[in-house]
Amino acid sequence: MKKLILAALAASVVATPVLAAPYDHRPPVQKQVIVKKKVTTVKYRSWHKGDRFNHRYARNYRVISTPNRYHLRPAPKGYRWVQSGNDAVLVGIASGIISSVIVNGIR
Repeated sequence: MKKLILAALAASVVATPVLAAPYDHRPPVQKQVIVKKKVTTVKYRSWHKGDRFNHRYARNYRVISTPNRYHLRPAPKGYRWVQSGNDAVLVGIASGIISSVIVNGIR
């Protein structure tokens, strides 16, 4: 009986470091990052006299360099004609305030 107990004790002393060793064969944990992007759409505007003009909200924005080609009067000093879609908009250069809007003036 003594030999059996000593054999079991010796086996447990030998097996303890083997069981306490870290398990190195485990695959690394991969983290998955999900990025949600907020999609913003530009909403085009209809322009009104006295509004502030912002070219980011204008559809097909262009500065009209030859207003007589579109049957528009020449822009006064400090103003310019711009195109927003089919609309012709007279905008103050320094302030960006709309002075006049001609709806469907450009075809």
